[in-house]
Amino acid sequence: MSLRSTQTVNLEKTTVLIVDDDPQALAIMSSVVQGFGVRQQIRCESAREAVDVLTQRQPDLVFIDCSMPDMDGYDFVNWVRREAPAPLNMTPIIMLTGHAAQSRVEKSRDCGASFVIAKPITPTIVLDRVVWLGRDARAFVECDAYTGPDRRVHNLGPPAGMEGRRSTDLSGDVGAAAGENLAQEDIDGMFKPTRVSI
Repeated sequence: MSLRSTQTVNLEKTTVLIVDDDPQALAIMSSVVQGFGVRQQIRCESAREAVDVLTQRQPDLVFIDCSMPDMDGYDFVNWVRREAPAPLNMTPIIMLTGHAAQSRVEKSRDCGASFVIAKPITPTIVLDRVVWLGRDARAFVECDAYTGPDRRVHNLGPPAGMEGRRSTDLSGDVGAAAGENLAQEDIDGMFKPTRVSI
């Protein structure tokens, strides 16, 4: 049973910021969140545009592509976590990536992203991650070296009832992967909390 089927989710009053330099990917993500009942969307074709938007509005959730020219998704997350005022700096951010190599997932996690979803996205995966994020029990950490959700994680697998995804198919226009792509359940496991003895 997936998280989506265990409770009712009402995203009608949620404001979602979607950032992607690919107009088709932006339209797809917009359609997906609209299908979840989200009425207020802010769509940006660059991270710089999104930074300008965030100086005037505070979304409840951000979806951003990792790879963009000028300012990429990693730089955007770093800006939100380190330079945006509270409580904006604690806004949940889900990174979207066409290359789910472990190094990219770790880079997303280490810059302060809340979760990573591998492209091509599916509505089921997106909704399950949004619900999962709503249940996220991780503390928010602010220190000199890091700001974001607690990174002390352990690979506990995908959310209950979720199967893994094949992530070996890459689009030719995104370039060669720097490493082997991780399955979505491996990505998810890198963001789940675990108790650590200190």
